[in-house]
Amino acid sequence: MAVTFDLFGTLVDVEYPSDPAEAVARALESRGVAVPDDWHVAYGERHVEAPAGAEVPLPAHVARALDSRGVDVTENAARHAVIAAFDPDVTRRNGAAEAVRGAAERGPVGLLSNCAVPELVPRTLIRADLRGEFDAVTTSVGCGWRKPNSSAFEAAAEALGTSTAGLIHVGDDTDTDGGIVAAGGRFVDVTETPLTEVVAELEAEP
Repeated sequence: MAVTFDLFGTLVDVEYPSDPAEAVARALESRGVAVPDDWHVAYGERHVEAPAGAEVPLPAHVARALDSRGVDVTENAARHAVIAAFDPDVTRRNGAAEAVRGAAERGPVGLLSNCAVPELVPRTLIRADLRGEFDAVTTSVGCGWRKPNSSAFEAAAEALGTSTAGLIHVGDDTDTDGGIVAAGGRFVDVTETPLTEVVAELEAEP
């Protein structure tokens, strides 16, 4: 049996910008990009058509939002601004490392995170001292699909050499992480089972 963990809200707590649009605007301006006066409106609009459940990388959204207001910016500049705007302060949650290492003693262990910001997951893992703890790291910005879409769980399962039916997913959100159940796997909810008790829960019969 393989196990995947959600990252944000499960293994770590992260301080997000209180106003993401404003944080991105400041990062763009520091790179010489002229941010339009109605940026908050543009940021809140949909600019990239994508199938239901697909992930739209935030730099692509930002670049299209600027383009919709006649501001030309390279994808690279948008990417660097987004990464800077979401540079995280990270706190590893109690029992996180022990839960991951305990799961790893029983089989393949991976990470499956919804995240539209490139580099945010690896930076978070470094700051939480969790880098190198996983056999595979799958992100929505990397695989193209967000939980609860089954394709996200399938990508994570494939990276661990198993199927979704052979996957236990540990997370904090029944709406997203709980999607593993519809994909044929098992969900462990850390809001009900603390990280310090996850290993014992993994050993229990489903």
